[in-house]
Amino acid sequence: MRVNENILLSSLTTMRLGGPARYVVEIEKPEEIPDAYEFARQNQLPTFILGYGANAIGRDEGFTGVIIINRIRGISEISKTAESTVIQGDLYRSDSPADLHMETAGWQQIRHLIKIMGGEYWDDVVKFSCEKGFTGIEAMSKIPGLAGSAPVQNIGAYGQELADTFVELEAYDSITRKTVTLSKKDLHFAYRQSIFNTSEKNRYFIISITLGLLEGQMKRPFYNSLEKYIDAHSITDFSPMGIRKIVSVVRAEKLPDPLKIASSGSFFHNVYLTEAQAERALEQNIPVYQSKEGFKVNAAWLIESCGLKGKLISGFRVSAKAPLVLINESATSHNDLDKAKSEIVGKVYDKFGYWLEQEPVEIQ
Repeated sequence: MRVNENILLSSLTTMRLGGPARYVVEIEKPEEIPDAYEFARQNQLPTFILGYGANAIGRDEGFTGVIIINRIRGISEISKTAESTVIQGDLYRSDSPADLHMETAGWQQIRHLIKIMGGEYWDDVVKFSCEKGFTGIEAMSKIPGLAGSAPVQNIGAYGQELADTFVELEAYDSITRKTVTLSKKDLHFAYRQSIFNTSEKNRYFIISITLGLLEGQMKRPFYNSLEKYIDAHSITDFSPMGIRKIVSVVRAEKLPDPLKIASSGSFFHNVYLTEAQAERALEQNIPVYQSKEGFKVNAAWLIESCGLKGKLISGFRVSAKAPLVLINESATSHNDLDKAKSEIVGKVYDKFGYWLEQEPVEIQ
């Protein structure tokens, strides 16, 4: 493993904020993981697991501990099976009728198990899947981050989320000091949530994840932004690679590349409501959407409705294309971010009575 000292968090995170980390350890092989944690224990220092840095915010005081970064790479198809995977017929269809048969519960298809090492770039995983013709993660193209970070936040986009295809993962448990296998039920997936960012923060170092992907393709209707692009360009290719191309263009038009423009992607969570709250919101002419997680109000709509779209606040620009995104144009401190966040959250609460919650985690 590689051990570096006094590395600025601003150089490790895409928001470009944060003072020095005492140590940064880069893991390239699974067998190095116990050594990294032993190094931290011997120096009596806390640890923080960092991936791509797109969903983490550095603080001005830095981190007086050990940042552990996953650099373990690799993607492989480990098996395929025609059993145990049944999905509703109105969600997917296949162009290969010989590979499926009708069941009363829906279509049953061949499932391909893909094992991905945690340090692999997520978008490379999606590309690999689409080139194979597998469906299940194509709508999550161009989400910045590493594969090992994907289960932490249960990433999702345009109607797909990691939990839909997740099978299991292998991780190092820093408490028991053993490598364990965790299944989907162990992770308690919810909207942008798992045990990794709730009850078991910073306990597990994710070595690899296994996904179960299908043959076939998504079926219309898609999310509005995708449908508008499809109609405007008369697109008929909805294969996994076709969807990947559509999503890549739509995302590029709205979301800045965090490697080129300092940001952390979506900075605020959407607001989820009970059915009674949703009814009251509709009475107030607030648009409410229903998803599998429940009723929600888009945080971007709330921010835009407060007249904040495109506004510069304490060095942060509220994106004119995607108001959920804060772009660091000239801010140099976490205090600047606190000021910008407070103004946005306060105005939304004053006008609508909803508290917006920050999505990126703080390194502390």
